[in-house]
Amino acid sequence: MENVQTKTTVLVTGGTGFLGVHTILQLLQQGYEVKTTLRSLAKKDSIIKALEEGGISDFSHLSFFEADLTNDNNWDEAVNGCKYVLHVASPFPAQDPKDENELVIPARDGALRVLKASRDAGVKRVVLTSSFAAVGYSINTENHIFTEEDWTDVNAELPPYIKSKTVAEKAAWEFIEREGNGLELSVINPVGIFGPALGGITSASLDIAVSGILKGNLEYTPTFTMGVVDVRDVAAIHIKAMLSPDAAGQRFIATADGVMSFYDVGELFKKERPQYTANIKKLEPIGKEFYKQISNEKARTILHWNPRSREEALLASADSLMADSQI
Repeated sequence: MENVQTKTTVLVTGGTGFLGVHTILQLLQQGYEVKTTLRSLAKKDSIIKALEEGGISDFSHLSFFEADLTNDNNWDEAVNGCKYVLHVASPFPAQDPKDENELVIPARDGALRVLKASRDAGVKRVVLTSSFAAVGYSINTENHIFTEEDWTDVNAELPPYIKSKTVAEKAAWEFIEREGNGLELSVINPVGIFGPALGGITSASLDIAVSGILKGNLEYTPTFTMGVVDVRDVAAIHIKAMLSPDAAGQRFIATADGVMSFYDVGELFKKERPQYTANIKKLEPIGKEFYKQISNEKARTILHWNPRSREEALLASADSLMADSQI
């Protein structure tokens, strides 16, 4: 029987990314026609390899478009015929640039470029991947529980990445309000994304907090704690936000329950995967750790989203990195 989704086309931007390739995988598994953009078609084989690792053997429902967030080339073609657009692509630097605008401007202008092309092509809804960075970096009261009502203050002193995500999301909401012409927008605000790496495609979160700890690169643990979410659950929440009538005009924090410090991550690996931990240094926290509280209740209630535990996400990261000999 023909899958009911085969007439629905979805564009996923940034298909070579950690989240992008997992999102494409789930859409193909559910029977959608999928388009994806990548900055260079030369990277197409890395996506195919990762999807094959995820169990895909038929690539007739996937097409590739060369498109860059910094210019208009091919975006009209990429969005043409799409009912939904999942704008996942976003730069995450290995280190902060000297000029914050190197991150802020591409993130903002890229989001607006995708929204304009989507509006003009008659797309029904765009789901934008923002970040908890746009939610949780202006309030530091110990008893505060972060929700989707919170916003990072763009006028505060912020690291460039955090500022770029905040500016881009605010610009997206303003565009929809002023010139969206009926285009719907939903936004996902994930915390640190972990989970299995397909085809060797990792993320900054995996490289820093999993590889870094297992390789023994960290001499001490930072004083902050982080939310953790599995990449498979972040892909799933994008699809739920794409489809749910109640998701239009809403933002959703994507996090498993609870938070962890790097020290906690190291201790988890020692307990559950001792065979991986020969290189782990004794991680000493520097200063008092501040535990942020982050709510996922809105996503659970409106989207019926039930994420894996943070421990499962982190252990899946370690297992896939070890299996791929990346450590």
